[in-house]
Amino acid sequence: MQQAIDFLTANEPIFQTIKNTYGLPIIPSRPQGFETLVLLILEQQVSINSAKATFLKLKNTVKNLEPSTLINLPDQEFRDIGVSRQKTKYIKCLAEAIIEKTIDLESLPSKSSGQVRFELIKIKGIGNWTIDIYLMFCLKTPDIIPLGDIAVVNTIKELLDIHNKEEMEVYTQKWAPYRSMATFFLWHHYLQKRNRSIEY
Repeated sequence: MQQAIDFLTANEPIFQTIKNTYGLPIIPSRPQGFETLVLLILEQQVSINSAKATFLKLKNTVKNLEPSTLINLPDQEFRDIGVSRQKTKYIKCLAEAIIEKTIDLESLPSKSSGQVRFELIKIKGIGNWTIDIYLMFCLKTPDIIPLGDIAVVNTIKELLDIHNKEEMEVYTQKWAPYRSMATFFLWHHYLQKRNRSIEY
């Protein structure tokens, strides 16, 4: 971790500025597996805190948050706790993929990030943002920059005056092989500037 921080702060002034202004970022961590992917589906396009509240309601409703339990949970029960029709479908598609063994989540840590992406992207409702966060938080992949994340994109726009995603992709290559740590810095700036805190 220190090597990544040293590299980024030496090679990109914005990271030294963030460090000087707000201190070092939190390094998010989550357990691997089905529950985290369900939470990530709930987090799509909503705040982390809002999604977490819905996730806790879901856990309180079913007690045993397993693929076999959720695939059989009536859609109305999902809606009663605030899960949209679309996200209900996504969660059930994930559960079905695990039950039918078209995806083996336990095998993912031994695979490359490209292989992980190739396997997860096949599941309806699992897109690049969800995969990026899973790689970063759960599999500790060191070189991910989730340009599908609005906070990351807005912070790059603000600090670097880059407004085109293709240009962002090119520019952020200079942060390799520590783009995950760069992302944590960007999130840290985004939250601290707005006096917001979240629990990952």
